[in-house]
Amino acid sequence: MRLTVVGNPDNRRVGMFTRAVLAAGLPRPEVLPWADVLAGAAPPPAGALVRVDSPGEDPQVDRMLRRAATAARHGELVGLADAYAGLVGGLARVAAGGADLLNRPEDVAVLCDKRRCHALLSAAGVPVPAALPPVAGYAQLRAAMAATGWARVFVKPAHGSSAAGVLALAVGPRRVQAITTIEHTPDAMYNSLRVRSYTDEPEIAAIVDRLAPDGLHVERWLPKAGLGNQVVDVRVLVVAGRPTHAVVRAAHGPLTNLHLGNARGDLDELRAAVGPRGWSAAMETCERVAACFPGSLHVGIDLMFLAGWRRHAVAEVNAFGDLLPGVLTDGRDSYAEQVHALTSGRWQRWRASLGAEPAREVVACGA
Repeated sequence: MRLTVVGNPDNRRVGMFTRAVLAAGLPRPEVLPWADVLAGAAPPPAGALVRVDSPGEDPQVDRMLRRAATAARHGELVGLADAYAGLVGGLARVAAGGADLLNRPEDVAVLCDKRRCHALLSAAGVPVPAALPPVAGYAQLRAAMAATGWARVFVKPAHGSSAAGVLALAVGPRRVQAITTIEHTPDAMYNSLRVRSYTDEPEIAAIVDRLAPDGLHVERWLPKAGLGNQVVDVRVLVVAGRPTHAVVRAAHGPLTNLHLGNARGDLDELRAAVGPRGWSAAMETCERVAACFPGSLHVGIDLMFLAGWRRHAVAEVNAFGDLLPGVLTDGRDSYAEQVHALTSGRWQRWRASLGAEPAREVVACGA
């Protein structure tokens, strides 16, 4: 049986997954470009087994998702809600032919809306930071913070990723500070690789107000545990219900994403700090998160341990959070692990244990 990948053909994600498929003795997967899906191409037929990969990192695909006449300028934060709507519509078109998808459109739609994802996890009893009610701008944000007594929050675009548009906002009696990757100009906002600190409150208000029409999700800023002089969190990849790969992200500030120049930390050191019981409890939480998305072969979880190492919480869950180059478990990278879950039957067994619809098995050549 052949796999199909919906993705951007030249993207490294597609290339790395393709190599994992070939290494397992399976035929080369067919690639259905996102641009073709959005242009109305026929969906994969019934009987196909389909992986949907991220549509990101392609300006033309971004333009098509937003249904915009022109492409966004490099790094420009624009049309996030429109891009989300385009993604949801594109997923529906991919599924319309009756193929068996390895990431169910309903799951992806929730995972790519931070408000819906937080609500689902909270209802399932997963430890997450407390969140404010919806806010439509900076004035409402400040009023909601005052009402709850919170002095520090994370302001997140509802449909953002990779820390794009996120502000770590701290309000004190004499000073307001926002730490963010946003470059704010008179006519636009850009996501950059340089973390900035804004202390001029009218400018911070202008940034929040420009983000607000696309939707905001605001969470309480919880103090993370640290190793040495850096705060840390962990990206945990869960494949077919099992935590398999983990990467420690260490930073001197509140934004820990590795693409911002932060370093990979020492996983053994972190596990020693949290202790066997604390680590086991955290991995059980990750399994519970994955069970909330039974139609998804994998989810990438941003897990934080709070100061003192006695508690943990889930900061984010990512639909396309499996890009972890160089991280191996049992000799398999994140993509080989997913292929192994398919060919070994673990994906099918996990879904059956959750009462999900049976998933099609993949058999390697010669197996």
